Amino acid sequence: MTDKRATVLDAAIELVGTEGLRALTHRRVDAIAGVPAGSTSNYFRTRQALVEGVLDRLLERDRVQLEAIGAALPGDARELEDLAHGYVMFVTGDDLVRTRARFAMFVEAMATPELRAGVETRRSELRGWIGTVLAGLGVDDSATAARVLIDFLDGLILHRCTSQDDGPDPRDGVSRMVRMLLSTAG
Repeated sequence: MTDKRATVLDAAIELVGTEGLRALTHRRVDAIAGVPAGSTSNYFRTRQALVEGVLDRLLERDRVQLEAIGAALPGDARELEDLAHGYVMFVTGDDLVRTRARFAMFVEAMATPELRAGVETRRSELRGWIGTVLAGLGVDDSATAARVLIDFLDGLILHRCTSQDDGPDPRDGVSRMVRMLLSTAG
């Protein structure tokens, strides 16, 4: 991906994550990216192409994050708890804008089959990675456990993103969920 194309897509993510999907226009992205007018439309002729580009860029950035995390796979329950808790705190803190953009894409995917496929790609990759971690920790049905853990974390993240009050630190709930899933280890 060219630097300019990445700049445009990162600006689009910023726009969607701060103002919502309705605010996504080629002109607004050009302004936020600080590129000449028309640059975004050179890369993405239609709004739908731009939306799909945003999802692809989110997937690309998620893969980079997963690869960085994957270098240090959790070796026990405590490390998995720390990883899951750290992830929740990061995506609802420093990475909140990208998280909000991701959830906007999830909602849009409900009505757009092309996006639904991209969202499912991300979920499948994440489930596979978490499944590998859980299998390494001895969980028998690691695929089902991965789905449960991801669904739990998605719900927790959504709650933290949409609540006026983040509530208490989610560590206890994350720890309980991890321990419950690991209790099925053979």
